[in-house]
Amino acid sequence: MGKRLKDNINSQWVTAANALQGKNGRRRIVAYVESYDDIYFWRTILAPFENDKRYFEVMLPSKVNLTRGKKSVLMNFIDHEPQGDERLGRDMIACVDADYDYLMQGATDQSRRVISSPYVFHTYAYAIENLQCYAPSLHEVCVAVTLNDHRIFDFEEYFRQLSEIIFPLFVWNIMLYRNGQYPRFSITDFNRITDPGGFTVQAPESSLRNVKRKVGVKIRELQRLFPDAKENYLKLKDEIKTLGVTPQTTYLYIQGHHLFDTIVAPILTKVCNLLRQERQAEIYHARAHSTQKRNEMSCYENSRQDIKVMLKKNTGYQQCPLTQRIHNDVARYFIVGE
Repeated sequence: MGKRLKDNINSQWVTAANALQGKNGRRRIVAYVESYDDIYFWRTILAPFENDKRYFEVMLPSKVNLTRGKKSVLMNFIDHEPQGDERLGRDMIACVDADYDYLMQGATDQSRRVISSPYVFHTYAYAIENLQCYAPSLHEVCVAVTLNDHRIFDFEEYFRQLSEIIFPLFVWNIMLYRNGQYPRFSITDFNRITDPGGFTVQAPESSLRNVKRKVGVKIRELQRLFPDAKENYLKLKDEIKTLGVTPQTTYLYIQGHHLFDTIVAPILTKVCNLLRQERQAEIYHARAHSTQKRNEMSCYENSRQDIKVMLKKNTGYQQCPLTQRIHNDVARYFIVGE
């Protein structure tokens, strides 16, 4: 074997070895998140920024005492004096739910830290659950669950109408949180009023009327309790619109677990049940031998997926404008840090 050929083979081997080592030659950026569910979400957000020079490792804030949650992330790396390599910066970032901190716009210490640090990234929406429940993507979740692509419910229109109904009350809720008056109207109170109980796919408007009635009652009560709040209310309504909250998208800013567990998951369950029944009826009435029908039904039943699992894996939020805002923040982080 000639020397040139040997050198070429050795060069190829070195290149392959380096490729296998992969991450060893790249900059590692640790991204601390609040919980296990957040790991997958933030990986999908950060992955597009990985290249041959850098990669992310998304993890919980502590492997020692298994602490989780937003306060744990922010307390460990902002409130305390950083020591050693525990320092948010070029190679260490925090990725958290916005909760109300974004809309509070610095009214609290935590809000100021979340919205002002270039190394803390937040969802803009209340939480990752809100983005997982992005209305334009919910039909795809139904398809993943039932393997039936028949559009029998307009998720976008329903959540547009629900948002418009609850928006005036949402402004009240934010205003009282900013003013320290939240015990008079808490997030829990807001969740209870905005719960569209009694939803049916055949007549969704009845659940909307129910929410509208409850919202009207509460607004009249708050107007009596705070008769001089009109000017501040109108000012705040205009301000939060400039922050991205619109009457048509309010659902993205209400408490994430409430939206996921109490509103969206039950609605999806009822829609998916109808889609499953439709698919089962197609199999049952097909012109085929009974044994073939049983086999087809068994195959279909084994292929169905769990609703909440599919909702947690839903990445349709990549098309949401709020996701683009997060991407813009990450892009700025690299512009400043490199």
